[in-house]
Amino acid sequence: MAQASAVGAMPPASADLATTWAFLEEGVDHIMTRLKEGVHYQKYMSLYTVAYNYCTSSRMHGNLDQSTLGGRTGANLMGSDLYNHLIRYFNQHLVSLRSHTENLSDEPLLRYYAQEWDRYTTGANYVNRLFTYLNRHWVKREKDEGRKGVYQVYTLALVQWRTNLFEPIQNKNAKLANAVLKMIEAQRNGQTIDSGLIKKVIDSFVSLGLDETDTNKANFDVYRQHFAIPFIAATSDYYQIESKAFLSENTVSAYMKKAEDRLREEEDRVERYLSTTTRKTLLSKCEERLISDHKEFLISDFQNLLDFDKDEDLQRMYALLSRIPDGLEPLRVKFEEHVKASGLGAVSKIIPEDGEPKVYVDALLEVHKKNSDTVNRSFRGEAGFVASLDRACKEFVNKNAATGTSTTKSPELLAKHADALLRKNNKLSEEGDLEEALNQVMVFFKYIEDKDVFQTFYSTKLSKRLIHGVSASEEAEASMISKLKEACGFEYTNKLQRMFTDMSLSKDLTQQFKEKQESLPDPEDINFVVMVLGTNFWPLTPPTHNFNIPEDLSKTYERFQRYYQQKHSGRKLTWLWNYSKNELRTSGYNQKYILMTSAYQTAVLVQYNHNDTMSLEELVAATALPKDTLLQILAALVKAKILINEEPEQYDYNPGFKSKKIRVNLNQPIKAEVKAEQSEVLKTVDEDRKYVIQATIVRIMKARKTLKNQILIAEVTNQLASRFTPKVVDIKKAIETLLEKDYIERNEKEKDTFNYLA
Repeated sequence: MAQASAVGAMPPASADLATTWAFLEEGVDHIMTRLKEGVHYQKYMSLYTVAYNYCTSSRMHGNLDQSTLGGRTGANLMGSDLYNHLIRYFNQHLVSLRSHTENLSDEPLLRYYAQEWDRYTTGANYVNRLFTYLNRHWVKREKDEGRKGVYQVYTLALVQWRTNLFEPIQNKNAKLANAVLKMIEAQRNGQTIDSGLIKKVIDSFVSLGLDETDTNKANFDVYRQHFAIPFIAATSDYYQIESKAFLSENTVSAYMKKAEDRLREEEDRVERYLSTTTRKTLLSKCEERLISDHKEFLISDFQNLLDFDKDEDLQRMYALLSRIPDGLEPLRVKFEEHVKASGLGAVSKIIPEDGEPKVYVDALLEVHKKNSDTVNRSFRGEAGFVASLDRACKEFVNKNAATGTSTTKSPELLAKHADALLRKNNKLSEEGDLEEALNQVMVFFKYIEDKDVFQTFYSTKLSKRLIHGVSASEEAEASMISKLKEACGFEYTNKLQRMFTDMSLSKDLTQQFKEKQESLPDPEDINFVVMVLGTNFWPLTPPTHNFNIPEDLSKTYERFQRYYQQKHSGRKLTWLWNYSKNELRTSGYNQKYILMTSAYQTAVLVQYNHNDTMSLEELVAATALPKDTLLQILAALVKAKILINEEPEQYDYNPGFKSKKIRVNLNQPIKAEVKAEQSEVLKTVDEDRKYVIQATIVRIMKARKTLKNQILIAEVTNQLASRFTPKVVDIKKAIETLLEKDYIERNEKEKDTFNYLA
């Protein structure tokens, strides 16, 4: 402590109240008014000692008002004497300060107030230490005994400031608060103000909020009543006027920037000089005036921002409207409509042909990607916008100009697209490109409603890739199955995985058969590969018509039949000649060719080993194929110029056949087979669904025992939603079937209720 003032004579320990207080008052006043001049250490210790001596004295001094002191006597009165004198001192001192504020207002008033507040609170801290003994013993005892209006000396000083200076000034037209509000408004209008001055004044408002029951607890009543409430009201009025005026002369884009700046300023205002307790109320009111009041106007421009990909403005609109209750919901609705319209529009421009599903899938994926990027970039990946995107994509993926009323078209096209990707000629140069393409298939797959249709088409296409050996790679096939398994579970991909197991077993079986043949005295001069595939796992349909096996193949065929029956007694082999293929080596042309043919084409062509010309009837008799099927096979061979058809129903060998390629692929799909395959797939799906619905009903009824009709239908629909959306009529048919089979029964008392029969 500085040593500046002279040291006065310290009263003796037995000094009376008048002498003691005279000495103390001089020191207290010096500290409260002239502290900058310094206080001699010895003087300060003398003041502390005199206060201590008086508080510890047990003698009575002077004539005290017993009613004021609650009938207290003895040593209790010593502390009370000093406490009451301190009250009177603070009172007089503050009345003097208050008189200087009479003619002050606005910023000069605030400067005087802040200056005196600093001086007063600093002095009060020193005075509080002088009377440490008084605080520690007398004040504590009084408070412990429940006496109201007794405080630590520093707190007493604040109470006196509030009563004798703050409230008298503030009660005159709220002079202090209004002065602060004027400075804040000036700052909002672009003027530079002394933020430090405002902070000091507002901090005093906070400090003057005292909890009568616990002075250590923060109490913001004074701050709230005298500043926060009028401040919030003034803020509301200010932004209500400003926002209307600004919008009338500017675009929505410019207004959003303005609103963002204003909200940022208010955040900064709280940090700089307001109590943090004001933050929530202040920002809520600002959001109400700047955003809620103009919500409809902002939303009206949302579609324009989407149409022209104005990302920054979309981000700004999202940030603003996310601050108010239900502000984003109208945007989510409009965004969903926008995405749906984009998807439908994209499809209407490219109605896919059966052979080109890629264009269809890519067009819809492009719509998804663009809007998904918008969700992540402009809407911060918010769950509500993600849900809107998903609903819209699900809508246009399953129902659009290409699908019409069919719910099976999109799954079919996606399965065909996946098939094209997983074939050797997929045109994707690197493995990473293929993996990414498969990931995109799964994005599309997510929105497919009839996932069982995709499963059936996919398994059909997979079976052909495996049978014909045209898969891009085993790794790619495994990756795709893994993705499907992750999306739909083990049951969804069980059959697909079993196909690979069968292929591996068939490879071993073929090798064993070859080794057996090589040990025979008359081994076959035919390179033969057989695939033995499980009926339950492969979506393959055996031919419904007869077929005469070409003589060139019959010996190998019979040998394998015998070999397999010996190895697996009791098993039946059903030969799928419609999936078989051959390679034929030619010797009747100027150049040797290898013709890649189907088994049926082979059966036709080997007839020309002994004949130069044959009629349609002769070929029918030789092959046992139906005439319609045979005509399509012959048409393909004529088109390839292997055969000549110059006369009706007459087919001649063409010795002048030429081709630039040594290996000539004649094995092209027949349209009738393609259509039959599609029809067969959908028929399989319908049959499978019947059993799946029945199984689901039984499972639910077994768990619930008794259930009303409508609730049962709802639960069946809910449980099957991940695979397909069952029609109510199909569920009702399944219920009727189960009633006939005695799995369930109608409740005798309630006809719309079913009971489970164990």
